[in-house]
Order: sequence, then C-alpha cells, then structure tokens
Amino acid sequence: MSPAPLTERVAAGRGPGKLRRPCIMAMQYLGKGKTLVTRSMMAQPDSDCKEEASLKEDLKFYFMNPCEKYRARHQIPWKLGLQILKIVMVTTQLVLFGLSNQLVVSFKEENTVAFKHLFLKNYSGVDEDDYSCSVYTQQDVYDSIFFAINQYRQLKNISLGILGYEQDEDELSGLQICKQQYRKSRMFPSNDTLNIDSTIETECILLEPQVLAVKETSDLKNSSFFSLEFYRLIEVELSFKLKGIDLQTIHTRELPDCYAFQNTITFNNRAHSGKMKIFFDTDADIEECKDLNISGSIQKNTQYILVFDGFVIVSCFASLILCTRSIVLALKLQKRFVNFFLEKYKRHVGSADRLEFINGWYVLVIISDIMTIIGSIMKMEIKAKNLASYDVCSILLGTSTLFVWVGVIRYLGYFQTYNVLILTMQASLPKVLRFCCCAGMIYLGYTFCGWIVLGPYHEKFEDLNTVAECLFSLVNGDDMFATFAQIQQKSTLVWLFSRLYLYSFISLFIYMILSLFIALITDSYDTIKKYQQSGFPVTDLHEFLKECGNEEYSRGPRTSMSLCCCRRWKSDDDLILIN
Repeated sequence: MSPAPLTERVAAGRGPGKLRRPCIMAMQYLGKGKTLVTRSMMAQPDSDCKEEASLKEDLKFYFMNPCEKYRARHQIPWKLGLQILKIVMVTTQLVLFGLSNQLVVSFKEENTVAFKHLFLKNYSGVDEDDYSCSVYTQQDVYDSIFFAINQYRQLKNISLGILGYEQDEDELSGLQICKQQYRKSRMFPSNDTLNIDSTIETECILLEPQVLAVKETSDLKNSSFFSLEFYRLIEVELSFKLKGIDLQTIHTRELPDCYAFQNTITFNNRAHSGKMKIFFDTDADIEECKDLNISGSIQKNTQYILVFDGFVIVSCFASLILCTRSIVLALKLQKRFVNFFLEKYKRHVGSADRLEFINGWYVLVIISDIMTIIGSIMKMEIKAKNLASYDVCSILLGTSTLFVWVGVIRYLGYFQTYNVLILTMQASLPKVLRFCCCAGMIYLGYTFCGWIVLGPYHEKFEDLNTVAECLFSLVNGDDMFATFAQIQQKSTLVWLFSRLYLYSFISLFIYMILSLFIALITDSYDTIKKYQQSGFPVTDLHEFLKECGNEEYSRGPRTSMSLCCCRRWKSDDDLILIN
C-alpha cells in the first residue's frame, strides 16, 4: 500500500542575524514493486532552495490565466486584448472582402450564362449534364458551328453587356477553329469491318473580326475546312477571347474591374455514338484597367479600406510576435524543468508533462496571423487592381477568420462550465482517429464495389467521387429513397445485388458504426465529468506544483488544461511536505 501522506512543520534553522529557510521536501511512492524516490530529508543549501523556489514560481506564473497573472504581478493581458481586437478587425475585413468578392462571382456567373445563350443554338438555359447541350444530326452540327461564328461576328450589335474583342498590340485577335480527326478511316458496320489509322490529325483556321465583317457565312460553308467527315471526326473546338468591364463595383464606391474571358466551345464526338455533346467553358481573368478616369469619391473610399487593411496587418504582426515570444519562453521553461527534474530526482519527465508547456492555442494563433497577413497583403493588391487572385485570398482570409474564432474557446476554457467541450475533444480525438481508420477501410471497400458494379446502372455511382458522396449522404440519412428508386432494372442480378449492397451498408454504418462513434465521444465526456468531480490524474508536473497552497488563485478543481496555482505565502516557508 502507498504510505499515508504526512505533513509536519520543522522549526527554521536560524543563523546569526537572519532566518534560514529550508527547502520543501517530499517523498513519493512509485507503486508496487518499485522503490521509493526520496527527496533529501535534510535542509539543502540556500542556492538549491532558491533555484527550486524560482522554478516553482515561474511555473506557477506560466500556468496562470490572464486574470490571475494580473492579480499576481499586475501584468496587463496584452495578448487577450489583442485577440479581442483581432476578432473585430479580421471579421470586419472578411465581411468587406466577401461583399466585394460576391460582386465578382455574380458577374462571372451571369456572363457565363449570357455567353451560352449568345453562342449556343437552342440553348435551354439549363445544362443537360456535365455538358451544356447536345446534337444528333449532321445538319445540327453545321448549324451550331455557323451560328456561333455568326454571333461572334455581330457581337457588339446583339450583346447587352459591355463586351469587345481582345486586341493583341494593334490587331484584334479572332476566332480560332480546330478540328481533330483520325488520319484515315473506313468503316462498314453492316458487315462488321473496320480499317482505321488511330493517329490524330489537328487542323486549325483563324477567323479575324475584320475578315468576318466583310465575309458572308455562305462563303465559309463552301470552304473545304468545314467539309466534315463524321466517321473519323473526333471533335471540333471553337475558342475566342472577349474583354469586358464590370461597372457594378462603382455603386459600392470601388474601382471597376476589367475582365478577359477565354471562351471555348467543344463539339465532342469521341464516342461516335450518334450523340455529339457540346461543352461550353469560360475562364475569366481580372486584369488591370488602363486609362481609368472616374470622378467622385471612389478613390478616397479605396484609400480608407487600404488603411484599415494596414491596421489589420499591424495588429496581426504584433500578435504573432507576442505568441512566438510566449512559445519560446515556454520551451526555455520546459528545458529548465526537465533538467532540474533529471538532476535532482534522476528521472526523465514524461511526454504528457512536456506537452503541457506547448500551448496549442498559441500555435493556432500564429498560423492564423500568418495567413491573415498574407491574405491582407493580397487583398490590398486586389483592391489596388494590381492582383486578381480572389480564390487564394478568399481561402487565406476565410481560414484565418475560422482560426481566430476557434481561438476564442481558449478563453472560455478558463471556466469549468465551458471547459467540458475542449477536454472532451482532447480526450476523444485519439480514439476517434483510430476508429475512423478502421471504419474507413470498410467505407472504401463499399465505395469501390459500388462504383464497379452499380456504375453502369445508377448515375450516383458513375465515378468514385460521386460514389463517396452518395454513401456519405446515406450515412447521414439523406436521399435514401431516391438512391433505391433510381437503379435501372435492366439486369435482375444487378438489381438484387444493389438491394443487398444498400441494405447492408445502411444497416452497418447507421446502426453499428455510427452508434459506436457516438459512444466513443460519450464515454470521453463521462470520463471528463467524473474527473471534474473527483480530480484529474496527477502527473509529475502537477505533483511538483501541488506543494504550494492554493488559497488565492485556485478556487476550483484543477484540470489538465489549466494548472491553477497560488501566490507564495510567508507562513509556508517553514513547511516540509512528505507525500
């Protein structure tokens, strides 16, 4: 059995003219079959006492929360105030950028829809699948190609938008048409014979706007280039560039954006199935506008936003310095504690105690600050129309704002009522990750099986990505009836297999795996609640800091996330703790 803890007071040894203070000493029982690790039962030299007392004082102060640090040494919580300021500034910056980015996204989407209506004949307004529309006769192919050419020629007369042809130096770039076909091919489906050279030939022509303005469409139809041999035709591609200006930003007191649209119309005949799919792709790039001359207060408003972004960068840089400094000091304190423990008790400090010194919240704040600084610089360049990387800037600012708001949980964790979420996540994460690895193997097996068996008969199983999304929806109870009902009954064997496949997957993942997943988190939650009532497991670091009283600062139960310590009292100078 473990020896009962004893506490006794020893009179302080007095020297001539001063009070000599003995060190706090303890004896710890290591368990059955192990020897006792004994701290010296005699008074140590003053230098060792001062070193131990100094280390304890620094450790106690390090693990205090900002309010306790202020009461102990009147240290102003700069990091806490800076994080609150950052939440307000970063969120405001994100909202302003989001409103501006929303205009950009809507302008691109509306232009894409407008281009499809302009250049695709008989476009219904809704894409058929991953392609825009399709044609089924040779005449429809010719009509669609020449319709796009004719629309391109009279673009300025029919378009509602502010569009123009791209100008390369002094000349206007035109419409490029390329066709790909097999080198030679002879097919006789009636007697199942085929003679083909699979080498692909590509032939292109360029139709400039100046040429199209004076040339009739009938002249192009008589060209040998447009004499298509459909039995060896692979695809026809029309590509052209257009310029546009977004004036809606003026209403939000911002400088307008200039766009370059790279449009591509592809007539895909690779399958030779009698159905030619027509794809329309557009890639919009924001370019710097030239010779802007806008009167009003737009430029002044832009300058205010740039100044605000500058303040955000300065605040994040200050936060980055403070958090980096805290981590460096924590690592130095960790090294002092490890060396002291090894030198005095001849034992190595456990990994759990070492990790207590690494504040994960500071690491999260540092990552957030770096992303905010980079994103703010990019936002300033975008606002000044020197950069157009909206997507990269959105990812940086959005992720950094997420981390900033998640970091608020750290300060809520100082309260026992709110600390349950953090401790439950920390305790359950290793078990959840191991459980997900095992469940992921079963999930991947179902994914590959569904793709190869049900792919030809169900649109939700056509590719691996769609299969994974469909199964994830089924796990969450979404779209179950549609998944069962949409299976084609062309093959009785496959239909029966699909029922067995879907019923087994839903039963296994919803009734067993998902329930076990929830049980793991619930078990961790119950464990944390029990620890909060009876006390958390004591490590070497906790035991080392436990020797001081807790009259002033530690008013609640101690947790592994926040080591609450106390201020040194003079009445404890003569105390020897034997544990």
